[in-house]
Amino acid sequence: MSRPFFFGYGSLVNVHTHTYAETSPATLNGWRRVWQMTPLRPHPFLSIEPAAASIQGLIAHVPDGDWAQLDVRETGYDRLPAQDVAHAREDAIDLAVYVVPKPAPDLVLEKGPILLSYLDVVIQGFLKEFGTDGVRGFFDTTAGWDHPIDNDRAAPKYPRHQTLTPTETALVDAELDRIGISV
Repeated sequence: MSRPFFFGYGSLVNVHTHTYAETSPATLNGWRRVWQMTPLRPHPFLSIEPAAASIQGLIAHVPDGDWAQLDVRETGYDRLPAQDVAHAREDAIDLAVYVVPKPAPDLVLEKGPILLSYLDVVIQGFLKEFGTDGVRGFFDTTAGWDHPIDNDRAAPKYPRHQTLTPTETALVDAELDRIGISV
């Protein structure tokens, strides 16, 4: 019998933001991350879209197949079967991934700012799991950097914000600077 797992590619990589203890590094092939607006909130979500790329992330076990809590956390996303995920697990698993649905073509959404407190959480997770190469890989395999940045570090708006070390903060800022975005 297969065990239920999800592939996390953003804030779910930061294990301090959830209680799913059984995690493993993984790579999702044929996709890239994208900052995606939705009518549900004024800030973009991290999502994924098909592309000639691969993205790192974590797979995590969903105990007893109880998706309800995770589905609530991922409100605004569709849970879909994940395919072409490389990982080192040898047991039989069923994988899901959360994707923000593309808005209707006639719906015009303002380009809201990326919450820096959200990005900080993601990068803290990538640094812990994949090191500085993983952090650089995150920035290089994510599209949608044309959104402005809301520097909300002093009063975080992201509900699962974390405290970063000065080194982690400097790394986020340096990577943003490398891709031409100032904080």
